[in-house]
Amino acid sequence: MEEFGGILLLLYLAAGYWAVGKTIWADKIIIGTGMAIFSKRLCLGFALGWALIPWAFLKGK
Repeated sequence: MEEFGGILLLLYLAAGYWAVGKTIWADKIIIGTGMAIFSKRLCLGFALGWALIPWAFLKGK
């Protein structure tokens, strides 16, 4: 059962990362190192994913 929770966490992180790119950082030029950009986007996706994922799906249609 723990493997299922890990898979859900990875899916949530991936969806949150994608949602940040579609909503908050859409049409923006981001300057920084690759790792800094990745980690900031991942943290924002983790913290705000509950709101950004539905918003990104609605914005995409």
